[in-house]
Amino acid sequence: MVIEFYLDAKSGLAPYQQIVQQVRHALRLGLLHEGDQLPTLKEVVAQLAINANTVLKAYRELEHEGLVAARPGVGTFVTATLTGTSLAAHGPLRLELRHWLAKARRAGLDDESIEALFMTTFRTAAQEDIA
Repeated sequence: MVIEFYLDAKSGLAPYQQIVQQVRHALRLGLLHEGDQLPTLKEVVAQLAINANTVLKAYRELEHEGLVAARPGVGTFVTATLTGTSLAAHGPLRLELRHWLAKARRAGLDDESIEALFMTTFRTAAQEDIA
């Protein structure tokens, strides 16, 4: 699978952080596997119309975390995954979440409201788990 990066100006994250986050998510969800090649610097620069240093910074951070390795003249390749034993649970959970999203839309919530509701609930639950 080839990952396609996108930038969200409303995310509040710097472009390099968005790239890092998207790779982490793909690794966590099993969309990227060990040995997979990330898009080349030139491909990402052309696709996103961003500075090459931004992509380099993201790839270096991923390399520092031990998730990818650069092979000069060849590309950047995944060296580790973040999938856990819970990967099998993703399918049913994704289906439940899709049903919930449809319910939220029927209730009149737009994307921003859905995201705000989800993130607030997620953070509250996480804080309650800590306490």
